[in-house]
Amino acid sequence: MTAASPAGGTNAELFERACRVIPGGVNSPVRAFRSVGGTPYFVARAEGAHTEDVEGRCYVDLVQSYGAIIAGHAHPRITEAVQRAVADGSSFGAPTEREVLLAEAIAERVPSCEKVRMVSSGTEATMAAIRLARGATGRSRVVKFSGNYHGHSDALLAESGSGVALLDADEAGSVPGSVGVPSSAVADTTVVPYNQVPTLDDTVACVIVEPVAANMGLVAPADGLLAGLRAECDRVGALLVLDEVITGFRLARGGAQGHYGVRPDLTCFGKVIGGGLNVGAFGGRADVMDHLAPLGRVYQAGTLSGNPLATAAGLAALSLLDDDAYLTLAATGARLATGLQHAFDEAGLVARASAVGPLVGLYFGDHVPVDYADARRTDEAAYAAFFHAMLDRGVALAPGAYEIAFPGLAHDGGVVDQIVETAAESAQTLTPG
Repeated sequence: MTAASPAGGTNAELFERACRVIPGGVNSPVRAFRSVGGTPYFVARAEGAHTEDVEGRCYVDLVQSYGAIIAGHAHPRITEAVQRAVADGSSFGAPTEREVLLAEAIAERVPSCEKVRMVSSGTEATMAAIRLARGATGRSRVVKFSGNYHGHSDALLAESGSGVALLDADEAGSVPGSVGVPSSAVADTTVVPYNQVPTLDDTVACVIVEPVAANMGLVAPADGLLAGLRAECDRVGALLVLDEVITGFRLARGGAQGHYGVRPDLTCFGKVIGGGLNVGAFGGRADVMDHLAPLGRVYQAGTLSGNPLATAAGLAALSLLDDDAYLTLAATGARLATGLQHAFDEAGLVARASAVGPLVGLYFGDHVPVDYADARRTDEAAYAAFFHAMLDRGVALAPGAYEIAFPGLAHDGGVVDQIVETAAESAQTLTPG
């Protein structure tokens, strides 16, 4: 990559300006360096596995827009698709062919999605799916899992992972999980421990779950969890909602549900299906989806839903994800996790690296966590020290101990080896001698 223009100022100067006009200087809390200390770097441009900040410094990027990028930054096929699309107009408020094509592509890859509705974000997808589940069942109660993050809509912002986990300890476990969310908004939300199948009753409209928890670090589903949830929902007539905003089309061609062999009633998507642009979607059984307006009485709408630029980028991204791509992604995740663990062990650093396909988690403790209470025992100070040691050496992790790493198709063997070598050097700085 060529050097970035310094016209915008240094990272510190831009952050100072941002703090004057943007709350906290960032437009999403997970981008802040509050939990790790220091000043955020401002990205000027990116290509493949690398980003470059406004000061011209290049980083191997494991953030990858928190999973929205899977083929690498500025992939030619995706950028060309967006360029062609924008030449025809950026938004119409009318149906377009590409939104039909993207819905068909999702339905073909995920058989449980007989019909699909496009929206503009993962938060919007989960929010709408909950409303639909309530409308379709005539019930009010929603069951979610402690540490699972489903976006920032009121009803789902109860004891959640990701940025919410970085609140003070006496706040993070509260219900609701944010000031400004009234108790009434979460009165019908029941929070239960992850990796345990709860006993439901006939007041439950749906159970929503991350099939692989990826917002409290990485926590894999216990054997039988997803099948158990399917059976328990069937027993009481509740709907099973899988939040595949992260796992959808990253973990496998058919998402986590294809990987684990479970068929939900509704599924939420985001990230990969937009190729790096704003997008979300939810889909499921036709008889449930037909409760949506204009066919049914569950209202949901959005001016930019099915945006022609986002659908063009999403279709291009999906076209890159064949069976060989998923074999490569899984091998990359395993290679990175194995290498990181070796680096930690050689340095005598008490930390664990784990992978589920191309999802890689770091836990600063002596075992891989199994639930939220376990995940919150990670040593946040150790993570912060490791984060800065890596960043100083040119490898960018997410600035929060509860986020995961997203190696993608651009992270080839050479890039992974570079990350591992950097981790070995960084880990040595965290241990005596």
